[in-house]
Amino acid sequence: MAAHPLLLRKPLPTLTERASSMGTSRYRAPWVWAVSGITLGLLAGALVFAPARWLAAGLDWAGSPLQLHNAQGTLWNGSGQLTFQSGAQGSTALPGPLEWTLRPAWIHQHPGLRVQWRADCCLSQPWVWRISTDLHTVQLQTDDLPASQPLRMPASMLTGLGTPWNTLQPQGRLELSTRALEIRLSPGGLQLQGTQQLDALGVSTSLSTLKPIGSYRFVLQGATHPGLTLSTLEGALQLRGSGVIQSRRVVFDGEATAAEGREEALSNLLNIIGQRQGARSLIHLG
Repeated sequence: MAAHPLLLRKPLPTLTERASSMGTSRYRAPWVWAVSGITLGLLAGALVFAPARWLAAGLDWAGSPLQLHNAQGTLWNGSGQLTFQSGAQGSTALPGPLEWTLRPAWIHQHPGLRVQWRADCCLSQPWVWRISTDLHTVQLQTDDLPASQPLRMPASMLTGLGTPWNTLQPQGRLELSTRALEIRLSPGGLQLQGTQQLDALGVSTSLSTLKPIGSYRFVLQGATHPGLTLSTLEGALQLRGSGVIQSRRVVFDGEATAAEGREEALSNLLNIIGQRQGARSLIHLG
C-alpha cells in the first residue's frame, strides 16, 4: 500500500532547532564580514601602495621598446630611467630621470586616468595625458606641446630601436611638438587625430664625414588614414617624401639627394639609406 504524501514530508524543525540554527548563522556572519573586510583592505592597500616597478614590469611583459629602469616610488607617484631598447641591439636612455603622477579621473563621462609626466632634461613644463575607456574603446588625449616648448631628446636615443638606426648612429637633437593629439584604440583598429611634428636638428651620422648633414621635419597628420610628410629644413643631404598609415601598416615613398658639390661626401650614405638610382636614393617602406 502506497504511503500518503504527507507522511513523506520532512518534519518541521522544532523551536529549539530553529533557535540553534539562527544562533549558528549569527555566529558565522561576523567572521564572514571580517574576512571580506580584511581581503578588501589588503587589495586596496596593495593598489594604493603598488610599487613603481609594477609599471616597469608591465612594459617589459608587453614587449615594448620603451623600458623603465631603476623604478622608484609608487605606481601613483614614481620615477625611473626611460630607455629605448630593441632586443640584443642594446639600449639608449633619456639623459635624466622621468617622473610621473597618476590619478583616477572621470573623463568625458567615462572612468579613466590623468597622468602628468615631468622630465627636467627634456620638458620645460609637465606634460598631461588623459586616458579613458568605455570598455570598448581606449582613448588617449594629451595637452599640446607647442613648438616653443617641445619634448627634447638626443637623436642618439634612436639607436636603441635597432635597424636601421643602429647602423646610421645618428647624432643631433630631436624636438617633438603636438597639437590636439588624440589616439583611439578599438576593435576596429587605431585612429589618430591632431598633429605630431618631429624636428631632427643638426643631424650627423657615422656613415659620413660631413657633419652635420642637415636638419629635417617629419609631420604626422591625423585623419581616417593618417598622413606622413618628410621635408628638409636645411643641409647637404636633401630628404623628402610622403606616406600614409593604413591597415595597421606604414606605406612611405621618398628620396634622398646630395646638394650640389656634396655628392662625393654623401655617396656612401646615399648607397645605404635607399635604392640608388643615378644621383638619387629611393626610399620605400610598406
